[in-house]
Amino acid sequence: MPGAEMENKDAHPLPADEQGRLHGLISAWLIPPVPPPAWRCAVAALIGVAMAVLMRVALLGLHGGVGATQPFFPAIMIVTLYAGWRWGLIPTLAGAAFGWWLWGGRDGVPLSEDELATMVIYLLCGAMVLAAAEGLRGAMRSLAMAREELAGAETRLRVTQTAAGVGPWDFDLETGELYLSPGARRNLGAPLEGPVRLSDMAAYVHPDDRPMAQARVRAALDGSQDYEVEYRLADTSQGERWVHGRGEVIRDERGKPLRLIGLNFDVTNRRRAEEQVRESEARFRNLANSASALMWTTRPGGIREFVNQAYVDFAGMDYEGALTLDWRTRLFPDDLPGILKAQVQGESSRKPFTLEGRYRRADGQWRWLKSFSQPRFDPSGAFAGFVGIAFDITDAKQAEQNLTNINELLAERVAAAVAERDAAQAALMQAQKLEAIGQLTGGVAHDFNNLLTVIIGALDSVGRHPEDDARRARMIAAALAAAHRGEKLTQHLLAFARRQPLKPEVCRVDRLIAESEELLKRAVGDAYGFHLRLGAGVRSARIDAGQFEAALLNLVVNARDATPSGGDITIESRAVTIAEPRGDLEPGPYLRVSVRDTGSGMDATTIARAVEPFFTTKPPGEGTGLGLSQVYGFARQSGGSVEIESAPGKGSTVSLLLPVAEAAQERAVLPKIDHIQSQTPSRVLLVEDDPQVAELIDAMLHDLGHSVVRAGGVEEALSRLDQDKSIQLVLSDVIMPGGKSGVDLAEQLAASRPGLPVVLCSGYTGGDQGRARAGDWPFISKPFSLEALAQALAQARPH
Repeated sequence: MPGAEMENKDAHPLPADEQGRLHGLISAWLIPPVPPPAWRCAVAALIGVAMAVLMRVALLGLHGGVGATQPFFPAIMIVTLYAGWRWGLIPTLAGAAFGWWLWGGRDGVPLSEDELATMVIYLLCGAMVLAAAEGLRGAMRSLAMAREELAGAETRLRVTQTAAGVGPWDFDLETGELYLSPGARRNLGAPLEGPVRLSDMAAYVHPDDRPMAQARVRAALDGSQDYEVEYRLADTSQGERWVHGRGEVIRDERGKPLRLIGLNFDVTNRRRAEEQVRESEARFRNLANSASALMWTTRPGGIREFVNQAYVDFAGMDYEGALTLDWRTRLFPDDLPGILKAQVQGESSRKPFTLEGRYRRADGQWRWLKSFSQPRFDPSGAFAGFVGIAFDITDAKQAEQNLTNINELLAERVAAAVAERDAAQAALMQAQKLEAIGQLTGGVAHDFNNLLTVIIGALDSVGRHPEDDARRARMIAAALAAAHRGEKLTQHLLAFARRQPLKPEVCRVDRLIAESEELLKRAVGDAYGFHLRLGAGVRSARIDAGQFEAALLNLVVNARDATPSGGDITIESRAVTIAEPRGDLEPGPYLRVSVRDTGSGMDATTIARAVEPFFTTKPPGEGTGLGLSQVYGFARQSGGSVEIESAPGKGSTVSLLLPVAEAAQERAVLPKIDHIQSQTPSRVLLVEDDPQVAELIDAMLHDLGHSVVRAGGVEEALSRLDQDKSIQLVLSDVIMPGGKSGVDLAEQLAASRPGLPVVLCSGYTGGDQGRARAGDWPFISKPFSLEALAQALAQARPH
């Protein structure tokens, strides 16, 4: 009853348990689990026979035939139980021999009829005792084995429950008896030993959750719902802790509840992970809504599932309207075909793609937008849609147009045009910087989406499999790790720097350094000494000049920040030869460009991590940790490396090692054929089963000046060819419905119309593509450009 003192069932073993334990010891001694060796069996048989003989002699002596065989029955049973029925035959036969000896065998007197009958009765009874003892032996051994298996199973169950943190419990509504396993006690924070009062159970539940927990118990007993509840513990000494309880009501045939049994387990880590997910998602939304760029995410099929505030403002609608907005109604008419074509290609490729066009803003103005879309994937690797970001580059476009106009007027207005060009270039560079930052923001948004995918997927898996301890621990660890990564990304967002592909050219390094001297001096300032010691001479390296200057500027700024006022910064260049492989560098001639300072220097641990992204020794807000990482990336992409020499208190020298490049020899340049312009208009049969792809290729063929007849399969293509004799070329996909491929069509046309050119294309890597590539037909892989298509069509035509 509530309020009564309930004892843990395991607290005081019952006398029956002690009695069962004693019986187990006796049976284990009398009937060993492992058959004893033969010598022990023989000794047991001899002892049994001796004890029977001694019993007879001690009580009746050696005279008379009364009780000659009866003492052997206990020996038969004990020996059979200990050693088995084969050894039990020994006391059986020994009893018969002893009886015969007493009845007259010792004097050579034959047995009487009564004695013979008694002997037969003894042997029959001995056989029955032998059989009964053997059966009892087998039953007791089976019982002992079952007892051992049960004990092992109980031990494994206890270990499993302890490892999984699961705590079973049982409440008997008839007797009021409450059982709490050690695991259940640990989860609740209850004492591991001693009685537990039912009335005290509420004390372990947080006061705010007690009414809800009690209501769930009542509802389960009433039968209105299953018992499942999640509540906080009252003990907050270790922080807020959560327990999940689940149980089942056992009822009699009339529906009366008899027992409530179930289990509980600690879900504190899951609750904390969920809270971190909510915080991470809120940070992401705040970050997205604070950006001036348009941001969105889509599901497979292109349906948008999230847009940020800038997106809503540009559309001039409410949030739901912005989600379903058809952007084709906002595109500039001249840009619509190209945008749609590029979008279809990008989305079908499931790779990053970029779009650029003019869109009508809510206020009616036409604005240039450049968007970057990245594919996103769920934890299983399946495609989950795209994450995108778009930037208003109208100012950059205007600056570009201004620059073009200024260049056209240079001959007439040199002085004024130079000033305007400089201003336009500055505006263009600033706009390009904003665009690069936008690319970074798009990448970060993509990263955040992947992190949220990991976290949500992991928590969903935990919710669907709460009993799987290994899965729960692995999924919670993955969710926590993703949340921490999201936190770090947020901290580093504003400190991130852009990365762009290199455009290497053969450049004289000393000339680039000399041209950058004024810029470098301004970066250093008047508080430091600045020196150039150039010794590379006319030697050159194949590098991107702009990236080299940026890397050199990074090194100079780092040297300045590490050097106290009045210190010196020196740039040196010279030729070196590496005779043996050194790290990432192969033997050969190199140019060493070094930046040396007289600052505080670095220890070995700092040097080892200096080129890691985001690693910095500067205070928060004063360094991104990306400078040396960018320098190292530039050096590696240029075929070189970075070396750092430093010691605490002795300054630092950071050197760029770049391979020496010979000046390019001038070669005769063959005229390049413009296949697009050189196309001869023809009537082309396009065989493609995908309507969207067919529409795209149809448009490309029209752009090349061709007229198009379309077919969705091989049989339809053959029918078109029979009906239209003016078809001059066939462009067919390889994988087609209906059991026949584009290769089959090409082979059939080679036999029936050998002069008809055929071009094959496919985006599939298996199937008949091997046959297509091995044939004589031009082959192009999807997706392909207009130039590639024009080149394949030109190749297919007879020369």
